[in-house]
Amino acid sequence: MKKDEGLVTAPPPTGKIDPDEILIAEYNYIVQAAFQANEDRARVTSFYLVSVGSFLAAILSTQLIGNLQATVYWAFTALFLFIAALAVTTILQLIRLRRSWRESILAMNQIKEFYMRSIHNLDLSAAFRWNAKTIPPLEKTNSLSFYLAMEVGLFGASAFGAAVYFGLLGLGWISWGPAIGLGVLFFVGEFMMYTRMLNSRGS
Repeated sequence: MKKDEGLVTAPPPTGKIDPDEILIAEYNYIVQAAFQANEDRARVTSFYLVSVGSFLAAILSTQLIGNLQATVYWAFTALFLFIAALAVTTILQLIRLRRSWRESILAMNQIKEFYMRSIHNLDLSAAFRWNAKTIPPLEKTNSLSFYLAMEVGLFGASAFGAAVYFGLLGLGWISWGPAIGLGVLFFVGEFMMYTRMLNSRGS
């Protein structure tokens, strides 16, 4: 019989597979996933705030004094609309990261419940603060995710109001009323988007 050249086969298992090792590895992976979601949440927010600060610094460095051409007003309108749109995408990322964090917590609790059902000589439930019924809700209003989303939402709404104001200046109108009103409506829309998409069943 000829031997297959260049063919490497895995050796057969020599011992029993320990399910505890698999569960521990899975638990550690889930912990890292939850930690990464929290890190990305702060990173996403910081990126947005730095971007907004850079844009505002560029505007202030122009030292706007006196009358400007209408094209400059339209340019600022487009710039602030971009900042407002960036706020919306940042909130969408915060929603996704919040949902990812909760999925990690649910996965960890599933492993804990498996051990609680399997080990009868210990009351493991007394050692765990969180279970499937006590996990913080996604829409928790005093959570860091909520505060970060509202912070980004305020910047986005302010940028949208500024875009409206500069757009009116481009048309030759000077009025703060529409800018403030539409900015408030924009913030309300961001808040509704955050709460609805956070609790949606989609991934």
